[in-house]
Amino acid sequence: MSPSTMQQWKLTSTGSYDNLKLEKEQPVQELGENDILVNIKAVSLNYRDISIVQGTYPFPLKDVVVPISDAAGVVEDIGSRVSRFKKGDKVMPTFHQANQPGKPSLGGPIDGVAREYIVVSELDAALMPKDYSFEEGSTLPCAALTAWDSLFGLEGRTLKPGDWVLTQGTGGVSIFALQFAKAAGATVVSTTSSSAKAEKLKAFGADHIINYKDDSDWGKTAKGLTPGGLGFQHIIEIGGPGTLQQSLNAIGNQGVISIIGFVAGSGDSMPTLLDCLKYQCIARGIFVGSREQCEDMVKAINSNGIKPAVDQKVFDFDKLPDAYRYMESQKHFGKVVVTI
Repeated sequence: MSPSTMQQWKLTSTGSYDNLKLEKEQPVQELGENDILVNIKAVSLNYRDISIVQGTYPFPLKDVVVPISDAAGVVEDIGSRVSRFKKGDKVMPTFHQANQPGKPSLGGPIDGVAREYIVVSELDAALMPKDYSFEEGSTLPCAALTAWDSLFGLEGRTLKPGDWVLTQGTGGVSIFALQFAKAAGATVVSTTSSSAKAEKLKAFGADHIINYKDDSDWGKTAKGLTPGGLGFQHIIEIGGPGTLQQSLNAIGNQGVISIIGFVAGSGDSMPTLLDCLKYQCIARGIFVGSREQCEDMVKAINSNGIKPAVDQKVFDFDKLPDAYRYMESQKHFGKVVVTI
């Protein structure tokens, strides 16, 4: 028999982590004939989650929302017409809930995964990779799929063996991009501000490391590492306005800059779309990816034995606000995970 109540977190207003409230004895959603009920075992945080709480997220939000988009769990029950899953399957709800009106994303315009149970369409979930823990599986729906879409999602510009890839920092998207690129036979240059994190990047396969705090022209420095100084085929642009000029300085002719985040804030003078003409490159906005891409990514993970970088500090469900604060402090490496 399916559970009738659960615990969940609610973000009651923006501006403070104190506005995250743990609610008990909340009703579990009703299961439709095409739906699955997922008992969530772990969730992971993205910078998006921090910006939502802080009130700086630039996209539409629900006023009071169950936060967080990324989770993994086990199928507890299935609707009468479900054919893609069975009870006991280990699954990940997809970031975009494509079978809801407007294809909303979890944890923003609709309630997210910081709860014990969630009901989603069977078309809005994917199987976890084999041999993954729930903690590892929870890292994939947003960060990993964003990296995958960046490197393989643009027809005619997919990553090829021998390409050069530039990643920024040591957050989830950048680490996954490093891992996927190396598995595909690319050369990867990674940036960081920490010598300790530089060693970890090397352990994950980075070929060259640049400390961006020591090198204010790190974009040009990175380009100089590429064959003939011709620049990169792919750049994972995490910083946004504050780092985009550096990416333009590093990109090669018809290379792809995948614009993903905005963690670096604003620069004194921000590039415009006309700069793509000047640098003869492609700037592509990435907002995660599709369920079908997620399934392709899982196949690649299984084939290559890729394991995610999960930070050594894992939080209990009742300590969720502490996980936010820890991630904001930038003391983490890879993904910050909360177990339920």
